[in-house]
Amino acid sequence: MAFEYPEDLKYLDSHEYVRLEGENATIGISAFAIDQLGDIVFLELPGVGDRITKGETFGTVESVKAVEDLNSPVTGTVTECNDAMVDAPENLADEPYGKGWLIKVKVENPGDIDDAMSAAEYSSKVEGK
Repeated sequence: MAFEYPEDLKYLDSHEYVRLEGENATIGISAFAIDQLGDIVFLELPGVGDRITKGETFGTVESVKAVEDLNSPVTGTVTECNDAMVDAPENLADEPYGKGWLIKVKVENPGDIDDAMSAAEYSSKVEGK
């Protein structure tokens, strides 16, 4: 099954995505990752005001199959958490790139995402699986 990977996002090997708008980043997980996880039953996210660090875990997503760490593509301070997804994590699959975002972060260094993959690079990496 082919998934959409919006061109305005950057992607990590660990399947998180980031949309950078100035110094504000929106972070979520890709449709591919959601599909691989299956039915998502629990989501743990940091709180507003928490500092997250590029390359480190900022939360977890749990499905009936597995528990996976969520890895941060940037360093910064959490400005918003998507409480609707925490309350109903099974809805992540509905709109992973829209209403299914996880956290918003005020980024310390926008260059943090320079090593992330483009949509085309990410698509070619995961579509072969």
